[in-house]
Amino acid sequence: MLTPFLIRIAMLKYALFDYVPKRFLGKASFEMQDLHRMILGFKDGRNVYTRWAAGQFARALSAMNLTDTVIVCIPASTQSANVRRWKRFSDILCRLTRAIDGFDRIQVSGSRKRAHITGEYELATNIKHYVHIDAEYFRGRKVLVIDDIYTTGQSSAAFIATMQSAGATVTMAMFLAKTKMFRV
Repeated sequence: MLTPFLIRIAMLKYALFDYVPKRFLGKASFEMQDLHRMILGFKDGRNVYTRWAAGQFARALSAMNLTDTVIVCIPASTQSANVRRWKRFSDILCRLTRAIDGFDRIQVSGSRKRAHITGEYELATNIKHYVHIDAEYFRGRKVLVIDDIYTTGQSSAAFIATMQSAGATVTMAMFLAKTKMFRV
């Protein structure tokens, strides 16, 4: 299910699924619990879920001509997590959609706190300390930004703004899932 939503920078973002945080899983349907397991498997970089996620994005993007678009994934908290989660995914998705793979043009240095665990969104406030973007490469290029889970939007807004300041034209942002909260 493709779920569009608006953000402050006047751009549509799309989430393929709803995501239920662990603390609400007891109230979720079996299907939502299964989806939660697949999303976490993808975040862990497990091959079967990487292929599944790339296929989900490719199906959602199948009507678009992406031959002149660079796909860039919002970096994970460390270089090793970034490679584990995004390198194979980006390669598969770009082959399926005929987009340009921008994975090697974004580098993660050091590490940052994982926002979903700490509640602190360092990427949003200190992105230049953790991420190096090849501005010369991205200047004037169309970019599709991808991330795993959209919760507050702080990290994606910061990353998109940084890509735009590097000269990229960010045409769209897509997420595997958008966090769904339950009222207690």
